[in-house]
Amino acid sequence: MRSRRNNLKYMSNEVRRACTFLSVLFFTMATYAQETTTADEATAGDVMEETGKVIDTTKKEFKRVKIDGVAAVVGEYVILESDVDKTILELKNQGVSTADVTRCKLLGKLMEDKLYAHHAIQDSIVVSDDEIRSYVDRTIDYFVSQVGSEKKMLEFYGKSDMEGFRKELFEINKVQKLASEMQQKIVEEVEITPEEVRQFYNRIPEDERPTFGAEMEIAQIVVKPEVPEAEEQKVVERLNSIRKDVLDNGVSFATKAILYSQDPGSRSKGGKYTLHRKRPQMVKEFRDVAFSMQEGEVSEPFESEFGWHIVTVDKIRGQEVDVRHILLIPNITEDALADAKKQIDSIRKRVNDGELAFDEAARAFSDEKETKNNGGVLINPTTGDTRFELTKMDPVMYTQVVDLKDDAVSYPLLDEDRAGRKKYKILKVTGRYDEHVADYSKDYIKIKELALKEKQFKAVRKWMDQKIKDTYISVNSDNRDCDFTNNWLKK
Repeated sequence: MRSRRNNLKYMSNEVRRACTFLSVLFFTMATYAQETTTADEATAGDVMEETGKVIDTTKKEFKRVKIDGVAAVVGEYVILESDVDKTILELKNQGVSTADVTRCKLLGKLMEDKLYAHHAIQDSIVVSDDEIRSYVDRTIDYFVSQVGSEKKMLEFYGKSDMEGFRKELFEINKVQKLASEMQQKIVEEVEITPEEVRQFYNRIPEDERPTFGAEMEIAQIVVKPEVPEAEEQKVVERLNSIRKDVLDNGVSFATKAILYSQDPGSRSKGGKYTLHRKRPQMVKEFRDVAFSMQEGEVSEPFESEFGWHIVTVDKIRGQEVDVRHILLIPNITEDALADAKKQIDSIRKRVNDGELAFDEAARAFSDEKETKNNGGVLINPTTGDTRFELTKMDPVMYTQVVDLKDDAVSYPLLDEDRAGRKKYKILKVTGRYDEHVADYSKDYIKIKELALKEKQFKAVRKWMDQKIKDTYISVNSDNRDCDFTNNWLKK
């Protein structure tokens, strides 16, 4: 079989994968800690030079020791030799192959992260300290659950106390967040034209064009149970009661969210989300309310496809807004669920009897607004395409469609979202595509994504080349023989 081409040749090397993995495991700490040894006869007259040599100002014999050396300086950030050592050690501890990972490559990657973070600060990019602390808390909780106790975790990472360890994790994750935000800012306005996509495709030699795996195109019709008006009214009244308690009695909104919100993604964080005006990650109804409010305000109850919400704004930082929300979902009665089952049974029968085409039925009867106008065809959230590669498909969906024949419609399936809301759906495979070499007309969306990634990479490379010239960078003489990808030595 044709070997697959590295579609993103500039992104997926061993070092980048390893360092991304370890950013979660917090393996470095850019502090100025020193390795200390005890002198044979220490006195108050001892002086330690920057070179790490002990000078005997009282003419006594002392050992010469080497402090933790500085590997490189990028802007305001210092990278120690021990940071690189710890990275290599942690890679091995986590079972990641280090065969092709050199000290020079790791140092280069650490310098990249610090360059991004340095200029994020220069460009006034702000990250939420509360968000970083919350992430650190969840990470520590996870690792404690894995090893059994805080003591064992501290022993594993060679740390003496939890407060110091927590501080280290905060600094590391803050740098990672700043670097991520800076990279996002660099590429967020990069766009690509159809002509650029065509040129990108034509530049790829025929024998090097990527191979796409076997894929399916899937359509579905969804019927959601009718929510009784009385149940909706109960939810609205409950949210109004919570809102009044917060405004009139000073009760913590975050505490109320932890106690009552039915949003599994934010409940443990006191209902908190950070929204960005240029990156709409929430439904329109939610964004419209959140971005229309001032700090400290608490919204009236409002409805979205997920249920009923109230929202408060914690902090506005330029394009970013820290909000908290409480989601309550009206109860679905058994009668309503039974009615939904009857309705979808009827739709399926009409399709199977040839009375309605599946896409016509979806447009007429589906309750899923994201797909109904497209004849029920699902969009792959990863690629933005209508195809799902079998080897990457969600396991639950795969089991639901793998045995479906062409033109067959599945039996009604009772589905449940993360919040526990139930609905019925029927599925149909509308297209099958065997493994094949990339074709411009058939695979345009995938090729466009590859072309865009290449253009974004070039934008990042151009930015990095310029910022290296404009930034104070110093590389220790011991590392000047490294064959860096970037021009850190400014030759």
